[in-house]
Amino acid sequence: MSSTALRMSTLFLRTLREDPADADVDSARLLQRAGYIRKAAPGIWTWLPLGLRVLNKIEAIMREEMAGIGAQEMHFPALLPREPYEATHRWEEYGDNIFRLKDRHEADYLLAPTHEEVFTLLVKDMYSSYKDLPVTLYQIQTKYRDEFRPRAGLIRGREFIMKDAYSFTIDEEGLVQEYLKERGAYERIFHRLGVDYVIVHAVSGPMGGSQSEEFLAPLPIGEDTFAQSPSGKAWNVEALSTPQAATVDYSGEPQVETRTTEGTHTIEALVGCANTNYPRSDGRPWTAQDTLKNVVIAVKHPEDERHDTPWREVVVVGVPGDRTVDMKRLEAQFAPAEIEEANEQDLKAHPELVPGFIGPMALGPQARGHGLGADADETESGSGDDGAIRYLIDAHVAKGSAWITGADESDRHLFNAVYGRDFEADGTVEAVEVRQGDMSPDGSGPLSFQRGVEIGQVFQLGLKYSQALGLKVLDHNGKAVPVWMGCYGIGVSRALACIAEFHHDDKGLAWPAAVAPAQVHVLATGKKAEAFDVADTLVAQLEERGVEVLYDDRRKVSPGVKFKDAELIGVPLVAVVGRDTVNDGTIEIRLRDGSEAEAVPVDQAAQRLQERLDALR
Repeated sequence: MSSTALRMSTLFLRTLREDPADADVDSARLLQRAGYIRKAAPGIWTWLPLGLRVLNKIEAIMREEMAGIGAQEMHFPALLPREPYEATHRWEEYGDNIFRLKDRHEADYLLAPTHEEVFTLLVKDMYSSYKDLPVTLYQIQTKYRDEFRPRAGLIRGREFIMKDAYSFTIDEEGLVQEYLKERGAYERIFHRLGVDYVIVHAVSGPMGGSQSEEFLAPLPIGEDTFAQSPSGKAWNVEALSTPQAATVDYSGEPQVETRTTEGTHTIEALVGCANTNYPRSDGRPWTAQDTLKNVVIAVKHPEDERHDTPWREVVVVGVPGDRTVDMKRLEAQFAPAEIEEANEQDLKAHPELVPGFIGPMALGPQARGHGLGADADETESGSGDDGAIRYLIDAHVAKGSAWITGADESDRHLFNAVYGRDFEADGTVEAVEVRQGDMSPDGSGPLSFQRGVEIGQVFQLGLKYSQALGLKVLDHNGKAVPVWMGCYGIGVSRALACIAEFHHDDKGLAWPAAVAPAQVHVLATGKKAEAFDVADTLVAQLEERGVEVLYDDRRKVSPGVKFKDAELIGVPLVAVVGRDTVNDGTIEIRLRDGSEAEAVPVDQAAQRLQERLDALR
């Protein structure tokens, strides 16, 4: 029987002694140095033999767990036509984040960032009755997103590998059941991979749907911030809701007054002016917390039922002056639209906006002439079609609270402007950054925050895609009804990077046994032929036991280099066959993490390695 061991004398591998210059996180640094991946272009990576073995093991674990919940694997092309994505408006909604191209016939295509549309159309093509449902389909496939700044190696690339699954059920109850099955499978997958995770409430974003949860790997390199409450619940900050602020009794507040505040274009200058020229009668100083700044944003809407083409809307958001606007949180309130800071042209189109002195009296309900007592449901849905700029207020602004805010005139501010007495808003939004000590949505206590890398997300899509693409089946009564859908994704290549982030030390990688490229790394050291003969026999014995072996059989490489390579590559068990083997007939067995080492007789080494391996699994 031919040997299946990976022999380093012939393995396509070159380890690096120095860190790559552009490696900005540990996983990117070590995966390149250990010879698992090589950079082809920014955000695009080549998988070398060792890296591909780890990737295949991760995918195998996912396939086992998907099979365990009855999901069926298939495979779509990455190159897809424009039309399905136009039907759901995502051809426009994705903006510059997707790769678009034309074929020789000038037909539009894209490199798929995700596959909801084509999964939906396939089920529409093949299934027509409730008897066909439920069904869950999935694929493990390469996806493409044109990231503006690819970073962190495999964690944010332009080409990446993803497992995406889709459930199809006859009703919402069935959707919830499939959602919970998939969620449970994800927990088992990440446990088997050796990845720490936190499940957080999330926003659906362009995906749509009624409920979404993310699986975040708590790592300081993550782009996502999540908040945890004392109760143990967690939220992505974009999905965090602020508990409703208690109404303030404003009966003792003086009437609103317009005062001169020359040159106060910043909150700091405004506070200084107020304390110098208009000190409070009770001696309390004015602070940024007493100011209400009004931020102008531009909302870039996609085409919809009312508008045949994408359109731009100017909106003003009132936020406490001591808080910073979080554009990602704010954008989540407007999805699928995108937002940006208003530009000079936006401001010129609205002369009622006086930069530095914008106030609520020229906006929203006030501009429409029905500021107090306005119907929130009516005004919140407004789009500025009546000429009035929508005015939204941050959830931290309590009814009855008094503020210093713009008077819509240069060098003038309103003092003691009370929300609910002197002005109203068209609605409430989550606009500002949450911070340490803010109250949790469940009321269990103050929030704490961590960074995390998104490694998975589950969505209850509901009817969005089935309605947009006409996916219906006949129900028990013979009536055509839309199908309920769920969507479930795992970043496969990103998960590999997170495993490397969790499992390494200053010497190199230290893979969990379940995903390591091999289970035992045998090192034959020294110049004596006897050591190499014993190593050959040990490798053969391990292969007979079904153990995967990486064998460093290089005869002209020093022991020091071999030890450094073994530490860098990170196979969980290392067996050293060398001087001690020749002198006293023992083989040294080490755990890669450095926690244990022992010398065992040569004739017992294979058995002992098998035992140690079983303990690691």
